[in-house]
Amino acid sequence: MKKSKVTSVSPPKPNPKWGREEETEIFAKRVKLFRQGKISEDDFRRFRLQHGAYGSRLHMDYSMVRIKFPAGEITADQLDKIASLSESFSIGSAHVSTRQNIQLHWVQLEDVSEVMRGLVEVGLTTRESCGNSVRNVMCSHFSGVCPNEVFDATPYSKAIARFFMRNPMCQNLPRKFKINFSCCDQHGLVKVADIGLVPAVKTSEDGQTIRGFKIYLGGGLGAASFIGHLLEEFTPEDRMLSTCMATVRLFDRHGNRENMARNRMRYLVHEMGWEKFQKMALKERSIVEMTTSYSTARMFDVKAEEDTRQLPKATRIAKLPMLNESVTKDSPAFERWLHTNVVAQRQEGYFTLFITLGAGDITASQLRVLASAIRDYSAEGVARNTPHQNFAVRYVRGTELRDFYEKLASVGLANPGALTIASAVGCSGTTSCNLAITNSHRLAKEVQRRFLELGLDTDDLLRDSTVKISGCPNSCGQHEIATVGFFGGATRMNNSMTPTYTMLFAGSAGEQGQLGKVVTRVPAKRVVDTVLKIIEIYRQEKSGNETMHQWITAVAKGKATGTIKDLEDMKGALAQVIQLPSPEQDPDAYMDYGSDSRFIAKTARGECAA
Repeated sequence: MKKSKVTSVSPPKPNPKWGREEETEIFAKRVKLFRQGKISEDDFRRFRLQHGAYGSRLHMDYSMVRIKFPAGEITADQLDKIASLSESFSIGSAHVSTRQNIQLHWVQLEDVSEVMRGLVEVGLTTRESCGNSVRNVMCSHFSGVCPNEVFDATPYSKAIARFFMRNPMCQNLPRKFKINFSCCDQHGLVKVADIGLVPAVKTSEDGQTIRGFKIYLGGGLGAASFIGHLLEEFTPEDRMLSTCMATVRLFDRHGNRENMARNRMRYLVHEMGWEKFQKMALKERSIVEMTTSYSTARMFDVKAEEDTRQLPKATRIAKLPMLNESVTKDSPAFERWLHTNVVAQRQEGYFTLFITLGAGDITASQLRVLASAIRDYSAEGVARNTPHQNFAVRYVRGTELRDFYEKLASVGLANPGALTIASAVGCSGTTSCNLAITNSHRLAKEVQRRFLELGLDTDDLLRDSTVKISGCPNSCGQHEIATVGFFGGATRMNNSMTPTYTMLFAGSAGEQGQLGKVVTRVPAKRVVDTVLKIIEIYRQEKSGNETMHQWITAVAKGKATGTIKDLEDMKGALAQVIQLPSPEQDPDAYMDYGSDSRFIAKTARGECAA
């Protein structure tokens, strides 16, 4: 295989240095004190979470180590290091989350500090990836290459991440706090975050272009979800920091510290009322601007986070996606992959390609090959992980897409479907989470396997639809912003406890932003057949080139024009599919995915907050 000259003209990005060596030493010492009984379990739990170590399901001697990637950026060297750490201290694989983190599961508590030490060597940290703090700051994986963006939000997202990391003002918030940046109105998850920011510009009276943001506050997903509110029509970039600081300060002062079930900021905004909270935020911003010291303000440094390498500039405006020649499941594998995994950038001749993962899982050997491919073929020298639990690799020349594909195929990373309905999202579920009721992780993999097998990734009218699955109502799988979403539960059916999912329709996180509506409850072993039945009905009922997401949205609003007009009609149409035979006839139907025994709903104390 020929080797590209990319790396010789575009050196890798410098070590970002998010991690600190002294924190690894402190963690190791605290573990010893905890084992000696000199630190209480609650105090150690709070400390552990603040440093990114989450207790594993029903086994507190093991941890899930969550690694932060501000803006989702990850270098080839970092991928190599994670591969080595996963083999030495974890289970030989890593898990990409929906919030641009990477997780290592089942790490012995005494080994966590060694994992942290290895991460520091390549500039990474686990600090504040859990606990009641500002979590990983997300940024759209299209930022910098999206044809619809007015400027690249990446340096702003990394600057705000660096400002809040280890900042005393946000080390003991009422609950976790999330900040998301998008590239434009169509991409990103800005309306379901505590603070969501969309790049915007306006023209001053003297004709100058002023950068700024549309800022949304009070959104979020969970047992009760809310869409964020627009603070004002335009927030200049020089007021972005003070706006974020004011919002965090309000949450710190007024957030509910007594009731963990209602202590996210979205509840504060909802219960207080948006108009009142809006006025308080604007007033608090003025106070911040009048009282923030110069040394504090200097901690927010956008220039320091800018990419100074000579990357190709945009020479035209291209639509995403670009490679839209029709394919079928019988098309050559490379053509099918191009159609479903590759989009054109605004930079002429360059493409962004997506690595399809099964519910976010990737092995150590696959990580190493991906790192090698990034070095060989990406002019940017980094990957970005996405909210769809995939990797995006940008600035790949069109002439080198086949070489990149063949390298991925050598380790099983060349599956199609990354940008289609086949790329189902699934949280870790009962594989590791204390709160999970069902194995959403395995179910998401089964959805992906069946959909690819049936070639559903090649149907362009299904392309804008998504399937997202959570193992409980807490929405780590983002089920409420899916075209078809599911969250796990337990139901007694035919006198036998059964893993089930509540199904929702017509959620989205785009420009309009809407939460899914409940349709019905579906047994775990009937979820795949239920979605396939929905697709069958859609194909019978659709009007012209109406996409499945458009049709499902119309059904959810009660405005569909066929025989299925609303959610009640849909519920009736699915009644037969979701029925189960008796446990004696089909005992497997009452078991969860990944289990060969009778289903028992087990949960333990959650660790979403300290």
